[in-house]
Amino acid sequence: MSDQSSSPGPLSGPAASSGSTPEPPSGGDLLRAAWRRAVLPGVATGPNAVRPPLPRGLWVRVPLIVLLTLLAIGFSAGSIAIPMSSSLHRSADESVPIGLLQAAPLVVALFRPLLAWRIMAVGLLLGALAIRDAAWWPWSPTAWLAFTIVLFCVGLSGDRTVTVGVGLVSAVGVVGPASLVAMPIWFGVILSTVALLALVFGDAVGGRRIAERALREQEELHRRDLARQAVLEERARIARELHDVVAHHMSVIAMQAEAAPYKIPELPDQARATFVVVRDAARQALAETRRVVGLLRSEDETAERAPQPGLARLDELLEAARRSGLTVTSTVTGMPRPLATGVDLSAFRIVQESLSNASRYAPRGTVRVEIGYGDDALGVAVRDEGPGPDGTPESSGGGHGLVGMRERATMLGGSLTTGPREDGRPGWSVTAELPYGTPD
Repeated sequence: MSDQSSSPGPLSGPAASSGSTPEPPSGGDLLRAAWRRAVLPGVATGPNAVRPPLPRGLWVRVPLIVLLTLLAIGFSAGSIAIPMSSSLHRSADESVPIGLLQAAPLVVALFRPLLAWRIMAVGLLLGALAIRDAAWWPWSPTAWLAFTIVLFCVGLSGDRTVTVGVGLVSAVGVVGPASLVAMPIWFGVILSTVALLALVFGDAVGGRRIAERALREQEELHRRDLARQAVLEERARIARELHDVVAHHMSVIAMQAEAAPYKIPELPDQARATFVVVRDAARQALAETRRVVGLLRSEDETAERAPQPGLARLDELLEAARRSGLTVTSTVTGMPRPLATGVDLSAFRIVQESLSNASRYAPRGTVRVEIGYGDDALGVAVRDEGPGPDGTPESSGGGHGLVGMRERATMLGGSLTTGPREDGRPGWSVTAELPYGTPD
């Protein structure tokens, strides 16, 4: 939909720009605004042109365009041929231009419905004035069908001010004069009702499409907000878990800096002063780290007292997964080596979250855990084979475990890949590469 809020309304002017609260527009102001929006050319050709939203998919858009093009050709031929029939005896010089005005604009109805309606309204009015002696109505059925389709497209555009103006002009400015010169008034009332119904139906369909589009946009924004919130929560949780690691290193620095003067009695005074500065800086950094982690912790969350786990507890983790109903096997390749605490903790958490997901979505299935000590990075792979014979996977969505695993891998400069198994077998695969870094 094009934004039409910038077009002048009935209250534009000095009164509207004053500091006082503007009075609500009257019925006459609304009718005049609707008439101007429907008739003035600027609305159809300027930046505020009414354009109903076309379907985005080409498989829907192209057939619609082709269909309207074929209808425009057929309706134009009928609008030209019927007045030239033996009953009306109109010349080709008169029938051809009027027939084209009445039906040919249907080609652009999906792109410029208001412009198409204006051209058709002029053609219908000229046709009514040219054929004054018609028994029932001065237009061919094909011309009126084309006009009805264009009215539906105008209503579909969603601008109700324009829709009201088009309805008024169609009933009063097109059907009204035709009722006075070429057809009974009661039949003109029927045609006016048909025109208004086409507009109302188009407005209802267009309003629903606009509401559905707005709902989809809100859902997308909500989904993005949830994803952003999940990332922040996972980062805060990772920071809290790494607090013990950072606190341990800072405590070691502080203790070594304080013990150095006692280990080296002949240490110069300048070196002693340097160790004092290092000790104080380490203690201050430790205090600031604890303060920040305290802010990240929620009110009802207490500090963890147990040390953070690592791959040394992998067997305990696998045994817990077996108790939950999974059949778990594990392999370790390469030469085990000391790991940095952050790498050790992240590898454990990735395996833990992967097994938790497998117990939910592949219950009673078979899971294989692989730990590979490479030259530059630690490889972690967890692959399941789908639910077991008696397993029923959960249908509801889980939490944000994948977000947490990806954040842990990114924090260490590594990578995480998740998705269906690459070997074509059923099941899910989680593969991570975690650079070693500097061992503790």
